[in-house]
Amino acid sequence: MSELKQLAILGGPKAVPQPTQSMFKWPIITEEDEAAAVQVLRDGAMSGTDITKKFEREFAEWLGTKYALGFNNGTSSLLGAFYGCGIGVGDEVICPSVTYWASALPAYSLGASVVFAEIDPVTLCLDPNDIEHRITERTKAIVVVHYLGYPADMDAIMAVAKKHNLKVIEDVSHAQGGYYKGRRVGTIGDVGAMSLMAGKSFAIGEGGIFVTNDLEIYERAIAFGHYERNNAEIQTPYLQPNIGLPLGGYKFRMHQVSSAVGRVQLKYYDERIGEIDKAMNYFWDQLEGVPGLRAHRPEKGSNSTMGGWYATHGHYVPKELGGLSVTRFCQAVSAEGVPIGPGCNLPLHLHPLQHTADVYGHGKPTIIANASRDLRQPKGSLPVSETIATRVYSLPWFKHFRPEEIDGYVEAFRKVALQYEALLASDEGNPATIGGWNFFRQRA
Repeated sequence: MSELKQLAILGGPKAVPQPTQSMFKWPIITEEDEAAAVQVLRDGAMSGTDITKKFEREFAEWLGTKYALGFNNGTSSLLGAFYGCGIGVGDEVICPSVTYWASALPAYSLGASVVFAEIDPVTLCLDPNDIEHRITERTKAIVVVHYLGYPADMDAIMAVAKKHNLKVIEDVSHAQGGYYKGRRVGTIGDVGAMSLMAGKSFAIGEGGIFVTNDLEIYERAIAFGHYERNNAEIQTPYLQPNIGLPLGGYKFRMHQVSSAVGRVQLKYYDERIGEIDKAMNYFWDQLEGVPGLRAHRPEKGSNSTMGGWYATHGHYVPKELGGLSVTRFCQAVSAEGVPIGPGCNLPLHLHPLQHTADVYGHGKPTIIANASRDLRQPKGSLPVSETIATRVYSLPWFKHFRPEEIDGYVEAFRKVALQYEALLASDEGNPATIGGWNFFRQRA
């Protein structure tokens, strides 16, 4: 590495004076994508299902599952997965508190309640050791989120689920194509649901999809919100008398412009996220040993991967930098030409929706409307989830392996971490709230 220059925030030169925008442009759209989308428009096939069914078959084959079902968005795919797993009135689901809201809130639409659990401070995913004591006779499922692309500890979680006969729903919205110990995430639990919206690593415009090997889960989701497919092909006996109408009154059909683009994207997806993986790992490899900074990625040799590194973050260790706040650290790195920010998702268990909101007119908070006990979790109940925002920060999301460009970003982080003492006097600390409920926004 070159000799350290003065920090840009204190008047020195930027480490990244002119970022190359092509490094971060995503998704990669070519004439092949455009032709596929235009063909749907010209055929007037936007609201059909023929192209979507082809996409589903190809997606299931890619992941090695029996079934895939396309949805209009990822939230709908999670709601379909919840219903597919039999979650209903009075049931409880266990979900990590630090995640995007769609991992949990569909439960309320089904009359169920959410019990939030801790995250592991290293993986930032559901802590397997904080599940079992939250299980009651009403617990129906565990929702696992492969948060920020990091594969959750599925072996330990599946062991708990098997012991208590619980369904496992994988939210793969951050980790499409990732591996956990050599197995594709989303294929380990009972059902894997995910968003495919434009900001994700697997981006098809707008849409969602779920995969499963369970015919009943698949057909329950069809019956719930895919009216045109709730027909004589349904094999599950108790669903057959109700064919013709959507049981949930929902219409979850995927727009066929999205599924057409999805078919093209799938052809190149593994190659493209392989490039991202190579670039992001190179970035972190160059920063190994720099005080205060730790990679958020699986250990080398674990046969686990980050998929497309969606919403990629890093760990921050303030005690190694004299107690410098993550907020001031991010301000200094941003001044170097690398716009990053502190924090992650705010913990869901503290939002008013989980305490006072009466969404459906029950005359009481929705979270306890159908519950057998008060499930509200006050501040202080999940200490790791409530403080993790002070120890993480967002990163640039490199789409190409260009070491000479990435080195500039490495230098920005290195400069700030190794000259932290120059920032201590001007450090006003972290604000009371870091991050947000709808936090995900890719920087750079």
